[in-house]
Amino acid sequence: MFNPRPTLILALSGLLAGAAHAAPTRYPLTVTDDLGRKVTVKAEPMRVISVLPSNTETICALGACSKLIGVDTFSDFPAQVTKLPRVGGLYDPNIEAIIALKPDLVVVSKYGKLAEPLTRAGINVVAVNPESYDDIFTKTLLLGKILNRQTQAQQVITTVKRDVARVEVLTRNVKSKPLTYFEIDPNPYSIGPNSFMGVLLTKAGARNVIPAALGDFPKVDPELIVKSNPALILGVDLRTVQGRPGWKAIQAVKTGRVVEIPMDLNTVLGRPGPRIGQALLGLAKIVHPELFK
Repeated sequence: MFNPRPTLILALSGLLAGAAHAAPTRYPLTVTDDLGRKVTVKAEPMRVISVLPSNTETICALGACSKLIGVDTFSDFPAQVTKLPRVGGLYDPNIEAIIALKPDLVVVSKYGKLAEPLTRAGINVVAVNPESYDDIFTKTLLLGKILNRQTQAQQVITTVKRDVARVEVLTRNVKSKPLTYFEIDPNPYSIGPNSFMGVLLTKAGARNVIPAALGDFPKVDPELIVKSNPALILGVDLRTVQGRPGWKAIQAVKTGRVVEIPMDLNTVLGRPGPRIGQALLGLAKIVHPELFK
């Protein structure tokens, strides 16, 4: 009988060996960022500002936290970044503060329109904006290359994929995968199955009520949720949904399977970065608590 274990070990060993021998980055380095711009990094960046929490976490996971001289308002992990100067949020950045810190690289989102004014000020800017599940890995590689941390990038990816696989082993073959509605905003907004959060929901052993055709983070018609009759509702409390017209008839509401996501888990779930395995584990424990007794 074929035993897959040796093959799995060899494959993992090969991946780790490849990571151990990743070549240093050669500068000047030209990359295409998420705004479609050609950006040339002349030398290894030593004074970096990150204005997106997921990028901040990735930079630190790469062992480059010491390069950070400033972060956005919402970057709060790891704890050491909370001591850094704050340069505002995505839509209310403090451009003067950024310039005053004299960075040699600012890592921005593709939203917020920071790239143009900072570039005019003579500051090198790269837009790195992870949005899909696969982006978690490709953007880790990109930041690793830019920051001369390519070996570390491969190690981060290996660790994340291992953490995800450990959860999937438990959830992949569960007999019942509850039909689930995940609310991320009371307007209401939800998650499509192809968004990074939607992929996590599927990996956690749930079925998403939101059709892919509605997009990754759609505003939804409440009547769609009533008609879909999910067995599990996430991201909102029971009392709130009981007050919505027609929602008392939903299976999840009748059985009390309405779960407000704890704040710490909610934060990690919203960041496509190196803690995504931790986020999946927390989500799987809510969807299938019986697997973790």
